[in-house]
Amino acid sequence: MVVLLAIFGIVSCAMPALRRLPGNGFFFIAAAVSAAAAGWLIAIAPTIFSGEIYLESFSWVPQLGLALDFRIDALSWVLAMIVTVIGALVLLYCARYFSPDEPSIGRFGAVLLAFAGVMLGLVTADNIYLMFVFWEATSVLSYLLIGHYTGRRPARGAAMQALLVTTFGGLTMLVGLVMLHIEANSPLLSEIVTAGLEPSGYTITAALLVLVGAATKSALVPFHFWLPGAMAAPTPVSAYLHAASMVKAGIYLVLRLIPGFADLPGFRETLIVVGVVTMLVGGWRSLRQHDLKLILAFGTVSQLGFMIVIAGFGTRDAALAALAMVISHAMFKAALFLVVGTIDHCAGTRDIRKLTGLGKRAPLLAITAILAAASMAGLPPLWGWVAKESALGSFFQAMATGDAWGWVALFGTALGSVLTVAYTWRFLHGAFATKRDVEVEEPTIGKPSPLEMTAPVLLVFASVLMSFFAKPVDALISHFADTVPSLDPVHPGYLALWHGFEPAFWVSVGALVLGTLLFVVRRPVAVMQDAVPAWFEAAKGYWATMRAVDIIAARVTAMTQRGSLPFYLSTILIVTIVVLAIGAIGTDYQALDVEPRITWTGVAIVGLMALAAIGSSKSSKRFQGVVLVGVTGYGMAAIFALSGAPDLATTQALIETISLVVFVLVLRRLPAHHADLETNLPSWLRWLIGWGIGIGIGLAVYISMGARVAPSDGLAFPELAYKGGHGENFVNVTLVDIRGWDTMGELLVLVAAATGVASLVYLRTRGSTREHERVAKAPVREDGRRVWLLAGHQVDADHRSIVVEVVVRLLFHALFITSLFLLFSGHNDPGGGFAGGVVAGLALAARYIAGGRRELDEAVRIDAGRLLGVGIVLVGLTVLVPMFFGQAPFTSSWIDEMIPGVGHFVFVTSTVFDIGVYLVVIGLVIDILRSLGSELDDQAEEEDLLETNVGAMVLDEAEVKGGSPTERPVTRRIQVIDQQRKRGRK
Repeated sequence: MVVLLAIFGIVSCAMPALRRLPGNGFFFIAAAVSAAAAGWLIAIAPTIFSGEIYLESFSWVPQLGLALDFRIDALSWVLAMIVTVIGALVLLYCARYFSPDEPSIGRFGAVLLAFAGVMLGLVTADNIYLMFVFWEATSVLSYLLIGHYTGRRPARGAAMQALLVTTFGGLTMLVGLVMLHIEANSPLLSEIVTAGLEPSGYTITAALLVLVGAATKSALVPFHFWLPGAMAAPTPVSAYLHAASMVKAGIYLVLRLIPGFADLPGFRETLIVVGVVTMLVGGWRSLRQHDLKLILAFGTVSQLGFMIVIAGFGTRDAALAALAMVISHAMFKAALFLVVGTIDHCAGTRDIRKLTGLGKRAPLLAITAILAAASMAGLPPLWGWVAKESALGSFFQAMATGDAWGWVALFGTALGSVLTVAYTWRFLHGAFATKRDVEVEEPTIGKPSPLEMTAPVLLVFASVLMSFFAKPVDALISHFADTVPSLDPVHPGYLALWHGFEPAFWVSVGALVLGTLLFVVRRPVAVMQDAVPAWFEAAKGYWATMRAVDIIAARVTAMTQRGSLPFYLSTILIVTIVVLAIGAIGTDYQALDVEPRITWTGVAIVGLMALAAIGSSKSSKRFQGVVLVGVTGYGMAAIFALSGAPDLATTQALIETISLVVFVLVLRRLPAHHADLETNLPSWLRWLIGWGIGIGIGLAVYISMGARVAPSDGLAFPELAYKGGHGENFVNVTLVDIRGWDTMGELLVLVAAATGVASLVYLRTRGSTREHERVAKAPVREDGRRVWLLAGHQVDADHRSIVVEVVVRLLFHALFITSLFLLFSGHNDPGGGFAGGVVAGLALAARYIAGGRRELDEAVRIDAGRLLGVGIVLVGLTVLVPMFFGQAPFTSSWIDEMIPGVGHFVFVTSTVFDIGVYLVVIGLVIDILRSLGSELDDQAEEEDLLETNVGAMVLDEAEVKGGSPTERPVTRRIQVIDQQRKRGRK
């Protein structure tokens, strides 16, 4: 299974590239993948038909009990065959349905194939957490498929609606699954079902939470409204996701749980009531629709209600009928949706008020639709008849034993069957009948192509053929049905084309007659429906809820997000003080065991830091404040160094230095003095918050140090670093090996920050912007001597320092060599990729300070985004490569050999991770220098040039008019400058 799902994923990723194949040929490749999966399922069919179970398990995170567990029994095999076979047919249909120039068709094919793979994983996964991952993946992929037509607002709204509803249900279901895991002490769904859980309030609550997920996914009342809205998707999506595949997930989950939860109080009753109401609501709404897809959509809602009644009835015969009905519904509803897609192609409309005579023009299409619709209405000799008769028979069996819920299920589904027959007639008459009051419209494209007809014809043929081979199908399904308690073990129910003139037969006849009569008198029925007030409509409730959320969110945002940084910081710090105070008040300080270590050196450094902090708060100049804040950082580095932490000291000092550079770059475009705004907090309040947060953090550290009851986990890190990471510097090994996931997350944050800064500052393209202004390499002066910097001679003489140029020229290469030394020595000595990257960044910053933006462009001729990307790829390789060799992510391997002529050679694979960190840090620094440095310089130069040009134009115009330059209003000059600036930026 793992290999099969991997193939789905790989081919899905390749779909956009395969899009270049002529004639939508990539759909044939996608269909072949799904068909191959069906072939593999057929290959294991003898195992399943014999009553055995196919198991597959791969350990993932054994410490957490997470594994890739797959289990295929009769139930999973049937659902998997539906997913793969109908998936292959729908993908074949897509090759003809879409034109070769369809926008984003490559992405559509990729997502549809990925959905087939994810759905296959869902119905075969045994681990509840793995199943949940697939469950939520179907929601995300269905969102992309429903919203395929991104330019259409209804499609976007329907996609978001489906995503929100199904995701809400999925998260609710997750809570229930976790509760069941705890109660059954197993994450395997098969073991939870067979655990024999006690019917306690805890178990009942967990089971009902799981049913919420099933109800949202299978569009049961009151969550049914998202399914008709999803008809904004292309018709193949409706045929696959909303008829044959995705909406069956909830039915599958109920069938999976029913053997162990049928007797749980409230479980069975909830399903019967919800199912009956859903069947009636869907059928009733279907009779009011004029769009063929909406008729089928509300019909699907009705049929899903019917299936949930049978699946949740809780008897052996009902389980048998439920799985048979799942097969039947997948075949006839997928065929009908594909027929509707072909009608839309042939007639250019799906509105039954505009269709007429299509049955005569396309007889094969009409016959296919009639047979599929007959199966939907439950007419012989189709599989829908076999499944429906078996379901009604199971209700009669329960009624005979005195089960009152049998009466509820029978009368509810019988009435729903009447509505089913009525909307079946409405669909067939609306699509194919010749209507006198409708003008005949010529087909916009032509008659159905053979490729379009292949899938629906095969599905209808299978529906007819299976009814004559009910016995082998019954033998397969019975392996699952026998796991559910039987009301009559001696005479169990069975699937057959003819059971005789039993009560179920007469119920079917009555439903057929009454449904036909209801269609005949459709006009009075429509008038009656219009007269019934809509007391409650789920879709309106959804939109009302969304509007309320928007209003509340807007008001909360207006109250809290004022655009004031002091307000935000004050709120955060005050909340922190309150939380710390609550913890400090309830602490028994006498029980704390803390041995403070105070040295005169430490006191002096802390005193200097305190003076710098106070000075920064009193400073009126921005630059002065930044320097004083930097003193506190350097003081912290000194404390680290004196405490025996050279790595931390080095990193802290380097970060403070690069931070000062960044601050200086930003401060150039800000006023020199702090603004004294009226909105600022009073001075006494700021001092109070500062003292409060300082005392609170100090108490928190004191309490945490004295309240330790067990040795620190960090004590084991040196041994782990040496044995597992083959490094003596356990700080660096921790970053790239033991806590590699944390470091990877921090790198992604850095990349996101770099991208954010670049997107906010750049007016043009990201990277070096002056390609046409590059100076010749190794320029020379007029006397023939080489200059110290490549672009130094282009710096304005007023801003040029020969001393700085000489120092930078001497230190630049040394700094880069130092950065490489820190990179490769960090595994055993102080250093590492982060420290090395910061040193390299400082070298580049020095080049920029000495020679300006042109010098930076000459020093670095690579886009920062590429460095960031290569760095992340290298980090990702250290995650993925060990997995291909059966190891956990970030597992280190090493070479430690004596090489003749070279000496002792050591290479650890985690060094690749460190190199990735090194490149990411350098890329981040380059991005900052080019955005906050070069780009701001360019903008400043343009503004100065514009002001100079405008001033010259003002002088010229005034001289022509014989007036004084001051006669031109200053405001007019500013307007012209602003207009010129906007044009330049655009």
